[in-house]
Amino acid sequence: MAMSEAAAHPDFEIEQAYLHAARRSLESMQQRAEETLEFGERAVREENTAEARIARAHLADRAASLELGAATLCFGRIDEDPLVSDGDCWYVGRRHIENADTEPVVVDWRVPVAIPFYRATAADAQGLALRRRFTCEADTLLAIFDEHLDDPESVVGAGLPDPLLAEIERSRTGEMADIVATIAAEQDEIIRAPLAECLIVQGGPGTGKTAVGLHRAAFLLFEHREELSSSRVLVVGPNRMFLNYVGNVLPSLGETAVTQSTVQSLLDVKYRLRGKDSLACHVLKGDLRMSQVLRRAALDKLRAPTEDVRLPVGARTVTLRPEQIAEAQQDAASRDMALNDARRIFSQLLLREVKQELVARELGELQVDETVGAVRSSADFKKLVARTWPTLGAVTLVQSVLSNKALLARASSGLLDDEERRLLHRSAARKGEPDKWTVADLALLDEAQELCGGVATQYGHVVVDEAQDLSAMALRVVGRRARKGSITILGDIAQATAPGAQESWDDVVTALGIDVAETAVRRAELTVGYRVPGPILDYANALLPITAPDITPSTSVRHAGPGPTIAFAKVDERAAVVAEAVASSAEAFRTTGVIAAASELDALLEALREAGLEAVDTRTSEALGATISVVDATAAKGLEFDSVVVVEPAALSELPNGLRLLYVALTRAVQRLTIVHSAELPAPL
Repeated sequence: MAMSEAAAHPDFEIEQAYLHAARRSLESMQQRAEETLEFGERAVREENTAEARIARAHLADRAASLELGAATLCFGRIDEDPLVSDGDCWYVGRRHIENADTEPVVVDWRVPVAIPFYRATAADAQGLALRRRFTCEADTLLAIFDEHLDDPESVVGAGLPDPLLAEIERSRTGEMADIVATIAAEQDEIIRAPLAECLIVQGGPGTGKTAVGLHRAAFLLFEHREELSSSRVLVVGPNRMFLNYVGNVLPSLGETAVTQSTVQSLLDVKYRLRGKDSLACHVLKGDLRMSQVLRRAALDKLRAPTEDVRLPVGARTVTLRPEQIAEAQQDAASRDMALNDARRIFSQLLLREVKQELVARELGELQVDETVGAVRSSADFKKLVARTWPTLGAVTLVQSVLSNKALLARASSGLLDDEERRLLHRSAARKGEPDKWTVADLALLDEAQELCGGVATQYGHVVVDEAQDLSAMALRVVGRRARKGSITILGDIAQATAPGAQESWDDVVTALGIDVAETAVRRAELTVGYRVPGPILDYANALLPITAPDITPSTSVRHAGPGPTIAFAKVDERAAVVAEAVASSAEAFRTTGVIAAASELDALLEALREAGLEAVDTRTSEALGATISVVDATAAKGLEFDSVVVVEPAALSELPNGLRLLYVALTRAVQRLTIVHSAELPAPL
């Protein structure tokens, strides 16, 4: 059942008129929203009360949510089977649109009634008689594709509907687009998963896990509007270029209550990064054991006296024994709270001991209360608390762990060996000089902040992309920001390439620190690839038996298309051969990515300049080029291009996690993959 030309479809005129009517209804909604906003503005000018300002803010948000520009409003329709339901017809689109009588013209893709649009199949029609898909350019109808689900024989074997295939194969623009018109059933189930769970999504290249995560954020913001509009959603990506690449998806869906960040940018606003760790030290600082080292170091600051402490109060003296103080410390430290908050519990426990001693002396209730109050406010008691449970600071704690060999030895006993302690140690900054914090120190500082004072900001939901590349300590950073463990983790263990990357999803769950008694942990897998052509994906999958033997290889719905073109070049001619391949790609495709090891990039950029090709060096730019981008393989994850030229796979395979880096590089192409090499290709290829 091939796609028909729209004009040849018997309902073309009706559907085109409906799409124009939907646009007019939206414009009327926008006009009413602007008029209401003006009323709110006038109320603020005349009254200037808090209530008026809050109302204006809500009205402004409402008006902004209706601004969709020239985006396609409606991408299909579903007709219910009158034999099993009321036989209603629903047009499904980007947002809710209603007419002047408040009747729905288009229903938001996130409402329950729209679910069959994404999940109905010939085997399970979900109450539908017809699913109709539109291919549009803005409001102009280009094609109509019908699936008569009440007649299973008409859709069996139809394969991927042409409108979906056309959208999947479209040219890339340097920014990710939403997939709201093409969400597949397995993706839709993940998008609509409950808020109150930790959801782990494993997905190979091209399975749409990034888009699924972003659309899940949009769905949750719609489904739990009241809760999440104030607590917001946090989206964590691997680097700033990646966030710029995906940054337009949520605004295009009308959602703005979102913070998009990297782990580093969540934290480095508080600390200046002036130092750099060795690779081994960087990996060690990201190790989960460091959370135990820091906690032990913090508790090491709590010291019970070795002799009785006498507290004179007027004519009386009360005595606290060392074992009483130590027991109070242990009790307070075991509470599930920041240590500075537990300090108050410690103080109360000491006062309870004082009270028990006074009661044992058979003092009257009034005398006991008066004496306990006097002890509480006495300078001697305050000094005792300060001496045995000092107020702790995150910066001071991390400084002392890294610069105090004796403290580090005590805190890491049985956890780290002597060589690891040597790696961690660095001299304290001189008085008046700033600390030379490193990137890996940021997670330690955040851990110490939680230990000492608690985390200041939590979000209603957190989405973490490329999570397999985060260290265990970085995962703890994002895990503690997810209120009640509400978090979506996206990634691919086969693409774990960063230093200290995770080897299993079990390790990720452990590092997140999710309380499984409070929050359900569930895993889902995306196995169908929509972006990478089958022949290219099959070629890259040859690496998986070595790089990720426990991961199910994804398969592509795009069976057609060429496999990779492999070009041999002498070393001194390699850059020129790459330039020729890029020139050919630039003529045929909208975007081309050149992916190579960092050591190759300068020579490649020079060769492209000499060939008259303007390319963006993504090492110095946070955005991809309009046509040609040169990318360090370590930063290529999550990106996609129409055409990709991978340079010298052997150089990539020699890097840490090199074959996984190569797997990432080989799976960035949507249309064409070219491999240029001088050295022998890695054995699996």
